[in-house]
Amino acid sequence: MTNPNYQLPITNIYLDHSATTPVDPRVVDAMLPYFTEKFGNASSLHRWGQAALGALDESRRTIAEILRAQSNEIVFTGCGSEADNLALRGVAFALRARGNHIITTPIEHHAILRTADQLEKEFGCEVTRVPVNRNGAVNPDDIARAIKPNTILISVMYANNEVGTIEPLAEISKIARAKKIIFHTDAVQAGGYLDLDVNTLGIDLMSLGAHKFHGPKGIGALYVRAGTPLMPMQTGGSHERNRRAGTENVPYIVGMATALKIAQSERDVTNARLIALREKLIVGILERVAGAQLTGDPKQRLPGHASFVIPGAIGDEMILGLDLAGIAGSTGSACTAGALEPSHVLAAMGYAADVARGALRLTLGRDNSEADVARAVDVVADVVGKLRKQ
Repeated sequence: MTNPNYQLPITNIYLDHSATTPVDPRVVDAMLPYFTEKFGNASSLHRWGQAALGALDESRRTIAEILRAQSNEIVFTGCGSEADNLALRGVAFALRARGNHIITTPIEHHAILRTADQLEKEFGCEVTRVPVNRNGAVNPDDIARAIKPNTILISVMYANNEVGTIEPLAEISKIARAKKIIFHTDAVQAGGYLDLDVNTLGIDLMSLGAHKFHGPKGIGALYVRAGTPLMPMQTGGSHERNRRAGTENVPYIVGMATALKIAQSERDVTNARLIALREKLIVGILERVAGAQLTGDPKQRLPGHASFVIPGAIGDEMILGLDLAGIAGSTGSACTAGALEPSHVLAAMGYAADVARGALRLTLGRDNSEADVARAVDVVADVVGKLRKQ
């Protein structure tokens, strides 16, 4: 239960960009007019409504161009989790007469895992969770071996939120296409950092969430390749071509499109800088903290993502110690912060429960510096040293 009197400490160094990112001032500027003079409902016929509709259409085109898709293939949702839910349930219900088998992995975000669990327990679907290796990567051959005559959907995340590992989507898509199976990816963590060309990747469905790439919270999108069967999960009006009812959140949609355009246009420069900082952070912690282990693939990982398991320290206690020193970090997914059970991702990668409880995730962003990294290494070493003496 939250304390209403709790005051946020001043966070000098923010290293939790996988949880959320600050909204870019350019994004705020783009959004503001749609709260005030351009406030109309995009479904209204008058000039206020048409101004909103114009912004909605332009935002849809912007995102479609980045994905190398068609505008009518972009469905706006309330967040990345809703996009994941719509992808899995939408396909499962639309194709229930053809088959009921879904393939995924045990390291997915809970928006995928719990939706798959519900489809399995409540709606009679069959779910195969293909294992991953010690680095958190799935073997495409294991996906191929898991396919059955009744397989209708494969869902594998683009990049993992807890350990940063990038999955081999292009190889998996070849397998899916050869068998005419729909292929979905949760690209929420990848949106600001990796190539989103759905044709190169071979994707039929892709989930995105704006707040992971300096856009606002509360807005997401699902790419749906033309011809992909999808039953709407939210019914009402005919919004989003009857795929997702509800008045479109025009200011946030404008913010999402603006943020994605900025992130993708600046991606190469940003990534190069983040990779250099990430490597300094990883080397520093491995050198200064005895027994620390890097989790996730050492190279095929998100550019600003550093994650570890640290023996002799509990993840939540490390985060509190870092916070007292003015540094924001995490143990893993913000959606499961405070959970008593250790990370399901680390468990799937073969880490014992007592080891996984020492998880630490530090994720860099565009505003971080070498001085931030040096300070973070010093503080982590100090916090872990104190915890080990308790």
